[in-house]
Amino acid sequence: MMEKNKTLIIFTDSGDTIINEASQVYDAQEPGIVSQAEFIENAGEILQQLHEEGYTVALVADGEEASFQNVYRKNGLRSCFDAWVVSETVGQQKPEAIMFQTAMEQLGLEEKDKKRIVMIGNNLKKDIAGANRFGITSIWLDWSPRYYRTIEEEDWRPDYTVHHPSELPALLEELNRKLEDKAPER
Repeated sequence: MMEKNKTLIIFTDSGDTIINEASQVYDAQEPGIVSQAEFIENAGEILQQLHEEGYTVALVADGEEASFQNVYRKNGLRSCFDAWVVSETVGQQKPEAIMFQTAMEQLGLEEKDKKRIVMIGNNLKKDIAGANRFGITSIWLDWSPRYYRTIEEEDWRPDYTVHHPSELPALLEELNRKLEDKAPER
């Protein structure tokens, strides 16, 4: 198992955050199940890089369990996730707090750990509002025109905005460094 040596904990959505939703191919035998999809440019490599650098990464996504298993297993990236929270399994979708709480529970985190968590997502109404209401840092990946692009409610306002996944490693490293600078000596 990869050693987790980063203070920052990453929760991430999948569709239009790691996977390009426009590329999804649905299974002919199982309606509603994605059999394959392409990653956003460099997103698969970035996910692998974050895993290798020692970040704890949790998938927090709405959709069907089989779809996510198909896409990430086929691409050899399932092992990059330390927690796996899918709305089909939880029975609720983001922005419901149970999605984020389940990820925390799977990772053995406590309330005090919220200050260490960021949520990366493309949907202001679900990912960003959900993270903000839950009390964790929100990062909006705004590259896709498929969802809301206007902040209609105050809790839709992200803490950070990036325009492409390639901008994430530097931002995450900066946020991790700030956390580690504040942390007491071990």
